[in-house]
Amino acid sequence: MTTQYEDILYEIKEGVATITINRPDKYNAFRAQTCEEMIDAFLKAGWNKKVGVIVLTGAGTKAFCTGGDQSAHAGHYDGRGVIGLPLEELQSVIRDVPKPVIAKVRGYAIGGGHVLALLCDLTLAAESAKFGQVGPKVGSVDPGFGTAYMARVIGEKKAREVWYLCRQYSGTEAVQMGLANKVVPDDQLDAEVDRWCAEILEKSPTALELAKRSFNADTAHIAGISSLGLKAVSLFYGTEESQEGVRAFQEKRKPNFRE
Repeated sequence: MTTQYEDILYEIKEGVATITINRPDKYNAFRAQTCEEMIDAFLKAGWNKKVGVIVLTGAGTKAFCTGGDQSAHAGHYDGRGVIGLPLEELQSVIRDVPKPVIAKVRGYAIGGGHVLALLCDLTLAAESAKFGQVGPKVGSVDPGFGTAYMARVIGEKKAREVWYLCRQYSGTEAVQMGLANKVVPDDQLDAEVDRWCAEILEKSPTALELAKRSFNADTAHIAGISSLGLKAVSLFYGTEESQEGVRAFQEKRKPNFRE
């Protein structure tokens, strides 16, 4: 079963729904339309009784997802939502769908893409994977699930390091810090994800849904932090400081935030 979209690919096969961000020329960065299509696909897969597990991945080998498309951001993105992206809805739908979601990561999982992988129930990475944040380098931040939830997952000291230094971490480092469940050679990633999906499909769907909802209940308050934080970010995008970050990124130079 396939459904046609412009920015993503969507396929259901043997109980597994695969959502692929299909913008490899943009390192699978998302614009507003990409987010809308992902939300639609997650809802379709999440409430399809024939689907037992959802896999989120990126087209090609260079990137899982590199967050918001900076070419669509000059103080605001190109769609609805507080910052011009329905980001709160996308993040929430990954958590809310009553099925386990696996992030299959090759290449860069950076910025907002890093947060998407974080929000998935499980993350399986190739040796080529690179995880990290760039927001403070380009005049942005994800002050909700990207910060508070990350601190819950990997510990507050490490989460502060990730955000304050904007370094990149290998798949092996991601496993060590709790950002990923397993790392394998690139040519084994598809088979490894298939194995994990097969094991999940053997389990009681109701038990898995209850487990997921109970895990989420412990961190449900972070949605409120995210809503408040993204409103602050929308105001931040209108400042010269944030816009300097975007210009520097597009001009491939270091930003001058403090002049």
